[in-house]
Amino acid sequence: MKFYSTNNKQIQVPFREAVLKGIADDGGLFMPNEIPKLPENFFHDIEKYSFQEIGFEVAKLFIDDINEVDLRTIINNAISFPAPLVKLSENISILELFHGPTLAFKDFGAKFLANLLTHYLKDEKKETLILVATSGDTGSAVANGFYEKEGIKVALLYPSGKVSRTQEQQLTTLGKNIFAFEIDGVFDDCQRLVKQAFHDSELKNIFSMTSANSINIARLLPQSFYYFEAYKQVKDKSLPFVVSVPSGNFGNLTAGLLAQAMGLPVHKFVAAVNANDVFFNYLQSGRFEPKPSVLTLSNAMDVGNPSNFARIISLFENDVNLIRKRISCSSFNDEQTLLAIKEVKEKYRYTVDPHGAVGYLALKKYLQETGQEDVNGVILETAHPAKFSEIVDKVLEEKTVIPERLSACFEKEKVSVKTIKDYASFKEALVRTIS
Repeated sequence: MKFYSTNNKQIQVPFREAVLKGIADDGGLFMPNEIPKLPENFFHDIEKYSFQEIGFEVAKLFIDDINEVDLRTIINNAISFPAPLVKLSENISILELFHGPTLAFKDFGAKFLANLLTHYLKDEKKETLILVATSGDTGSAVANGFYEKEGIKVALLYPSGKVSRTQEQQLTTLGKNIFAFEIDGVFDDCQRLVKQAFHDSELKNIFSMTSANSINIARLLPQSFYYFEAYKQVKDKSLPFVVSVPSGNFGNLTAGLLAQAMGLPVHKFVAAVNANDVFFNYLQSGRFEPKPSVLTLSNAMDVGNPSNFARIISLFENDVNLIRKRISCSSFNDEQTLLAIKEVKEKYRYTVDPHGAVGYLALKKYLQETGQEDVNGVILETAHPAKFSEIVDKVLEEKTVIPERLSACFEKEKVSVKTIKDYASFKEALVRTIS
């Protein structure tokens, strides 16, 4: 199968090249030139499949240059933790995506990409540099996935003062082949620096470079696995399947759209956004107008120019009316988010993090506006509430239990390279630190 650039469908490359490049030469993102359908019997028998078997059935549709034995090994090593569906009420469930090593949904994509790149690069002579812009959870997931991988170094770019203390400790305390760059700016500045680096011929002479952000197709593909896993766990599959997705850079939602295109019967996606509402405004007006991101309590969603928007409009051939049929969107502020954390706890005895709280609000609003009650409403809970304990504890007036693998990072010393958002300054710091 070939993968095209969202900037020019005539530019097509094999999967391996799309993964190793991360981004097309013209700056576009890679997308499959066709999305195969899974057979009907797969959905009929889906409850018989393990999570890993689901991943294999999906992945083999797109990856044709790795033999089945190796592909199964890659998937089994990556999907080594569950994604349980927890029922809150008759029509609302939570899909817990935080059971991986860094307690965030991005562990799925990061571990898959790390295992995939290790396979592809096993005979590579030149050192590989993984460049990652993160608004919080991506960086720690990627760092963990690639930690101590031979021949690979990771540069994590994060906005100074705009990630939680827990997230920062996870980003900056691993050491060895993991390097954290603290950028004096916002996430969009970090993302811009990564994109500029990929177009820097001088850097390309020093490193083989790729990205582990959701702009990399190999990060996106495994995120589609857990949409099928959620559907598998739904009891009454005759009811409409509605999924609320906390959204920032829109990789998670795009993965769901891929799953839907493969045949997953999703009735509606609900894009849940915070005050960074460019996608909400796009659905309202039909115009995509990026703007500077603003800081919120659900910081992993603080993106003012979501990269994966290019993939979404490519999937729907830039038809906003078609997008509106598949996706609804609601935006909520911090005050509403805090009230939602409290409401979910009081009403369902369940603790959500700020991102899950926004997802809850968006699903609740969708159900109210459509008058639908007999649905399978699923909220993606993208991070463990302990990662945002300073927020959750305050609003619930109780202490969140911190898992041991998270508390361990607080005992380590933070190590980061501070630099301004100017590209020349960042590049100088990068080369000095990593070369």
